Amino acid sequence: MRKSRTLTGIGIAAAALLALTGCQSGTPGDGGTGGDGGDAGAGSENPWTVATDVKLEGSPTFDKMTADGKVIVGVKEDQPGLGYLDVTTNERTGFDVDIARWVAASLGFDEDAIEFKAIPSANREQAIVNGDIDYYVGTYSINDKRKEQIDFAGPYFITGQGLLVAKDSEITGEADLNKDTTVCSATGSTPIQNIKENFPEVPTKEYDLYSLCVEDLISGKVQAVTTDQAILIGYAAKDPDLIKVVGEPFSVEKYGIGLPKGDDALREHINTMLTDGGDVWQGIFDKNLGDSGIEVEQPAVDNY
Repeated sequence: MRKSRTLTGIGIAAAALLALTGCQSGTPGDGGTGGDGGDAGAGSENPWTVATDVKLEGSPTFDKMTADGKVIVGVKEDQPGLGYLDVTTNERTGFDVDIARWVAASLGFDEDAIEFKAIPSANREQAIVNGDIDYYVGTYSINDKRKEQIDFAGPYFITGQGLLVAKDSEITGEADLNKDTTVCSATGSTPIQNIKENFPEVPTKEYDLYSLCVEDLISGKVQAVTTDQAILIGYAAKDPDLIKVVGEPFSVEKYGIGLPKGDDALREHINTMLTDGGDVWQGIFDKNLGDSGIEVEQPAVDNY
């Protein structure tokens, strides 16, 4: 694994300052379209290559992909810099999206064989359990409760929970949250559960999409939005005169790749890909978030 620099909670928040750049996400080979993924950009921009003659014995998920001739990947599409769909160009961009493309490439699938599906946070486990998607990559925090239903490869990224508030808000951090400060986040997400458990007196509001929470914040219907700092900075960068990120991260969130429960062969394959692919990981980071200048280190995988 290639190590570069050191990732801190505040540092990773700064990463999403690149959110508005909309770095083009390409894919190996012809750079064509895949499923509903749209134009992926020039293949020459990608640090990965598509594997050939892949064999993965003991993986029912890989067998399904092979039989279908495609990979179905669950993603987010409302998180600038991480997982974003430009509805005008139909282009998908972001660090998470490129990690998903890298996984597909390691299994022998090019962009034209990837079908992306936007799955709300609350529906991620069920989508994997039902077989609606083959794997999920989208700011998906690893925790023991989720491991009861699915497995995770990774982590491939680490960040921390933060707060987004109105520009003129007096909230400076989680200590200022109270019964008069409604906090919004995605239904079923780790951040909203953290608020409910650690700040039981604080009213909460939930939507399928973080973007709806941000709309409510700007209109004054809620007083704060909470999720990972990397996501929040992206929204703040879009409307810097209206909203801002405050305080320091108050959790540690390890992003993993959600997989069907018991598919150890696929999990081990992806973990090996991450461990041996430090240069590719760094290339994906640099391509999507590198211009922020933050210091990072690829996290070691958890081979549980």
